[in-house]
Amino acid sequence: MIVAIHQPNYAPWLGYFHKLARSDHFVFLDDAQYSKNSYINRVQIDGGGSLRWLSIPVSFSFGDSIAQVRFAEPGWRGAHLDTLKHYYGSAPAFRAAWPRLAAIYDMLPLDNLAAANMALVRSIAKELGIETALHLSSEFDCGELRADERLARIVRALAPGGTYLSGSGGANYQSEATFAIAGLRLTYAEFRHPTYPQGREAFLAGLSILDAVFQLGWEKTAALVAVPRHRAA
Repeated sequence: MIVAIHQPNYAPWLGYFHKLARSDHFVFLDDAQYSKNSYINRVQIDGGGSLRWLSIPVSFSFGDSIAQVRFAEPGWRGAHLDTLKHYYGSAPAFRAAWPRLAAIYDMLPLDNLAAANMALVRSIAKELGIETALHLSSEFDCGELRADERLARIVRALAPGGTYLSGSGGANYQSEATFAIAGLRLTYAEFRHPTYPQGREAFLAGLSILDAVFQLGWEKTAALVAVPRHRAA
């Protein structure tokens, strides 16, 4: 069994959903401390030939967890839909993808950032045919533990003897020994960003998955993040 754990980012990139699809269990790290101006409340899109940040205005205090972050402007959903329509309205799959995406945005919770981001990820994952079981880190009694020990506790609770799937950047700071002591294996996500037609010569990588959805449609975007259904134990 494979378990992945990640902050509930906003409309994240293809690699996030590839990691989600590769996992048997995916845990939203909703009680982690919020980082200002991170991918938790913003993501990049194609802003007419150059990178553009799509940012959710938020209100928070230093030290707040992601689940405590509130919206500074209640009308952000409509504003973001207007921005997406402006820049992607002429994209090949826009007309087919737009009705469902607009409906998803209209149903996003307005109580806090974590709830909205998790609902958006869940809905996009459903459209992509990803059936991974989703959880919240706040459901586990391990907030007092340090980073690696906390992750190991969550993984062991969901998949004793299983594997923790970390992001590639985790190799710089995570201890394999911590997971081994817990009877777990540690592996790293290896996602090679695919290229696809964006209507330009220079490909812009790392954009929100919505870029691919508008350029290719839901089905072809699903193929970009798909993994074989048989997974390592």
